Amino acid sequence: MNLKLDHVNLRTANVEQLVAWYGRVLGLKPGPRPGFSFPGAWLTAGHGEAAAVHVVGVDSQPGPYDPEQQLEHFAFSASGLADFLAHLRAEKIAYYCRVLPDTGVRQVNCHDCDGNHLHIDFPAAEEADLSDYGGH
Repeated sequence: MNLKLDHVNLRTANVEQLVAWYGRVLGLKPGPRPGFSFPGAWLTAGHGEAAAVHVVGVDSQPGPYDPEQQLEHFAFSASGLADFLAHLRAEKIAYYCRVLPDTGVRQVNCHDCDGNHLHIDFPAAEEADLSDYGGH
């Protein structure tokens, strides 16, 4: 499997303020974002279309918002979905999958041994059993 760091996800109580700060300070610009049902923005860096920072509004997110924990997850892009899911099952690592709206990207969500959330994104064309796995 070939991994590439994909993006950082930040939780905030004020999406507009955070988007403006990243634009003003780092020159990031809002880019295309799937049609999620919750507020947020995807910010691009440089001349590419790939979002480097995902901003998520906390108003409609599950779980309590902790101002000390704005980093909600980090993500990798990869290929080899079916082999990766088999590897997670062999290691008894729990995961759940999502198919992103509009793009069809296959997203595998899991947690590391310290409880940090990460997801690995695979191309929409890759097929595999996307059933949740409880790690047993």
